[in-house]
Amino acid sequence: ERIMHELGIMTGVLDAVQTSAKQAGADRVLKVSLSVGEMTEAIEDALRFAFEALSEQREYALCAGAELDITMVCPRSRCLECGAEYDHDRFHMLCPECGSFATELIAGRELQIDSIEVDIPDDEEEGAAAAEPGSADA
Repeated sequence: ERIMHELGIMTGVLDAVQTSAKQAGADRVLKVSLSVGEMTEAIEDALRFAFEALSEQREYALCAGAELDITMVCPRSRCLECGAEYDHDRFHMLCPECGSFATELIAGRELQIDSIEVDIPDDEEEGAAAAEPGSADA
């Protein structure tokens, strides 16, 4: 089933988010921002579906109702023959300058958490609290 790929990816993301939020003393996650390369073959809509489905599970309770921000990263390669760098889709990877097959992917396979916004209860905060009370970037 197609959605299984995205469910696997998002399970890993939410495990990491939940752990970071707990370490920060947060009582809930407000927003998760991801960069996802098109070469991962993950589909944005399926990632959103997986995020919504998983964040309703009890083990990801801190993430319930969190916003998901996804930036899809276009594939970019460098030609090992002529040194040209160029953007392309998942299927056309030949160098547009010299036609070489000898290329290396330099972007488009990412899957990273760029930021997590959390809500930290006031009674957890020490004297020098974050500039914006009640929110922090982890």
